[in-house]
Amino acid sequence: MLDFTLSLHRAVAPDPGEQVCWSPFSVASALGLLALGARGPSQDELTAVLGDLDALTSAIAGASRLAPSDDEDAPVLAVSNTLWADDTITIHRSFAELLAGWSDGSVRSAPFRTEPEKARDMINEDVAETTRQLIPELLAPGTIRRDTVSSLVNALYLKSAWRYPFEEGGTSERPFTTAGGPVDVPMMMLNERVGYAARDGWQVVSLPGKGGVEAVVLLPDGELADAEAALTGQSLGTLLDAPDPTQVQLSLPRMKVKTQAELSDALQALGVRTVFTREADLGGISPDWLAVQSVIHESVLKVDEQGFEGAAATAVMLRLMSLPPEPVVVTADRPFLFVVRHKETGVVYFVARVTDPS
Repeated sequence: MLDFTLSLHRAVAPDPGEQVCWSPFSVASALGLLALGARGPSQDELTAVLGDLDALTSAIAGASRLAPSDDEDAPVLAVSNTLWADDTITIHRSFAELLAGWSDGSVRSAPFRTEPEKARDMINEDVAETTRQLIPELLAPGTIRRDTVSSLVNALYLKSAWRYPFEEGGTSERPFTTAGGPVDVPMMMLNERVGYAARDGWQVVSLPGKGGVEAVVLLPDGELADAEAALTGQSLGTLLDAPDPTQVQLSLPRMKVKTQAELSDALQALGVRTVFTREADLGGISPDWLAVQSVIHESVLKVDEQGFEGAAATAVMLRLMSLPPEPVVVTADRPFLFVVRHKETGVVYFVARVTDPS
């Protein structure tokens, strides 16, 4: 999954100076479910980016559970996977069953066609509940269009306390070097035996959280843009596994990073194209002719002296390719006749000439 992480990371934020935060878990969950419902080239292009679907399914299932903890600061992990669908389309029972086995996912009805704003509110409220209000509005007004009939949504919330909290009262304003010059930020302090490695032009510090979660700081010796560009999935995995227990004095900024992104262009740049076109085949999800309209992602990560808290959500918006034709517009805003009749016999019950309905 590290190859997918790096590939989409670079496609989402190609400018190496751009701050970004996103959730590979959330995006891979939503796209993985989409891939399981895709067929032919639509599935082939998704798996070329995501990797083997069985391996992905296993990894996502494993990461959807935390180690049990009886601590007062027990970690919290909440995951939801929901296929919201308009009542005018059919969802295969087999896909609903597959979804139910993917972190207890479910199919839910939403009035995309008749009340699009109500459907948007339903999805946003559900995401907000899962993410503990960190993502209150994943779908902006206008996201649901005339041809939108479904949305495949993953939402994630994770909160974990540090096993070794940063020093209480040790945070102070200190300079941080940015592209525009140094700025003062609240810098936290930790002097503890944690994982550390210096390898291949990187310093790596592993900070254990509770529940089997860890945060890893990767600090390049030189410019981040050059060092990050040289990473591969294999070399990143080597770095993440490299730290050994070491006494470390770490200064780390207290931070909150947030990103909202529409991922369609990034995915198409990676070769996921067919599923967005009239050649899309999502026959494993529905017998109706569906295609991806957009892929919307939002992620928030907060790090402080006590631990970290993050939330993410990904919505794959699906459109119906065989829409009814544009309606003929008739506006009865001038005098007209109004007839009420028995259809079979043609007998007229009432006839009215309407010239002034006021």
